[in-house]
Amino acid sequence: MSNIVWIVPVLLLVFFIIYMFRTYNHLIKLKNRYQNAFSQIDVQLKRRYDLIPNLVETARSYMQHERETLENVIKARNQALEASKQASSDPGEPGLMQKLSGAEGLLSGSLGRLFALAENYPDLKANQNMMQLSEELTSTENKISFARQAYNDAVMAYNTYKQSMPQAVFAPAMGFRKASFLEFDREEIKEAPKVSFS
Repeated sequence: MSNIVWIVPVLLLVFFIIYMFRTYNHLIKLKNRYQNAFSQIDVQLKRRYDLIPNLVETARSYMQHERETLENVIKARNQALEASKQASSDPGEPGLMQKLSGAEGLLSGSLGRLFALAENYPDLKANQNMMQLSEELTSTENKISFARQAYNDAVMAYNTYKQSMPQAVFAPAMGFRKASFLEFDREEIKEAPKVSFS
């Protein structure tokens, strides 16, 4: 009888240890998924940031009187690039996601102004290089939207599991915090900027 008294607590302890390992491993798997999903956003953002200087340089020769607009695009691009670097160091961290979202909003707004002004320059609209860069930028914007959706889905799966019982009790003690979605503040940047040079 005395052996049974010891077996039950030992079995409960073993069960608890196994449960903790499984919970920890599952949280790590879900965290790695959303971090990988963010890295896909990061790839597309870098492509976008690489295209913008070429776009501005092409426009500069036609839009000499719009220097301030062109400088604002480059300034916004540099701020977004810096915010992206910071966010990629800790994907899901609320402050970094908010900073990236804000920087991307400013960049999209300045690009929108550039494209609106470009409509006033027929030679620029007809420039083959400008049309190609605009098409690549639009394609990249679409890829960013898809990658952002995949990231947000992965964050939702992670947060849902982490906030479910009994993980909600143990996850914070194991160092797992809530991850933040990547959302855009302004309605007009939820979709790729409309670019038309035809």
